[in-house]
Amino acid sequence: MPEGVRLGCSPLSWTNDVLEDLGDDTPLARCLSEMAEAGYEGTELGRKYPRTVSELAPILEAHHLSLASGWYSGRLAERSVEEEWEDVASHAQLLRALGCQTMVYGECGAMTPSAAPLDEPMSRRAVLDREAMKTYAHRLSAFDALLRARYGVRLAYHHHLMMVAENLQEIRALFDALSVETGLLLDTGHAMAAGFDYRRLIDRYGARICHIHLKDVRPAILERVRGQDMSFNAAVRAGMFTVPGDGCIDFSPLAQFVVQSGYRGWMVVEAEQDPALAPPLAAVTRGRAAIQSCFAGVLASV
Repeated sequence: MPEGVRLGCSPLSWTNDVLEDLGDDTPLARCLSEMAEAGYEGTELGRKYPRTVSELAPILEAHHLSLASGWYSGRLAERSVEEEWEDVASHAQLLRALGCQTMVYGECGAMTPSAAPLDEPMSRRAVLDREAMKTYAHRLSAFDALLRARYGVRLAYHHHLMMVAENLQEIRALFDALSVETGLLLDTGHAMAAGFDYRRLIDRYGARICHIHLKDVRPAILERVRGQDMSFNAAVRAGMFTVPGDGCIDFSPLAQFVVQSGYRGWMVVEAEQDPALAPPLAAVTRGRAAIQSCFAGVLASV
């Protein structure tokens, strides 16, 4: 990897955060030891990770791993900055204490009014109108400013299926209204599944990308998901997402962006799969090799 770029791995290949039956019997120690065995430098948080510094720091140190970041389920699409700020404190404190530069922000407010919104057909997701999006952007900007001022952690906004910034038009509407300091998490798989090339985000918001998720997509399964209007959770169970190299996404343009732009930070291999169908160690080892191959090709041409 180029200087200042670190390659991490998500625990989602071992244990799913939402579909708890996927990998529920997998101990955290196995997850972390296999990440390290596959050659990764760090990890993001998952549901089995302790959430105190005193517990988590020695576990990560024992496996020679750093904490890259951690997902935060925000609800600024439907509540105030003050209400959000009350909930984020312990998470932000943990990230700061363990040396994280960014916090992954996923918008879980204003979702489909259902007890299990990720089990609803993806066509039923909530959509913000123009004025609601502007209000939302104002709240996000204020929240990010507080996060940076108080904790020294930058918000990395995760565009995501089933959430209010899913497609390219929505992401543009949001980021064109946000403070220029608010960071973008580039997720290659969510871009593909939402119907656009991730390079469109690099072209328009490259300077604001502060965290990267490396996810691939199996095109035949994506086509079935769209044709049957499946839910997000059903798509995950069907195997729509996979590690880099197992799907249809070309990661070479991403490697070119990282090398040419001077990007500094984490890239995290992430594949929400059933570990019984896709053995995690073999999968994330292939994913790392695929990314390294892309970077080797780009660096050789520089």
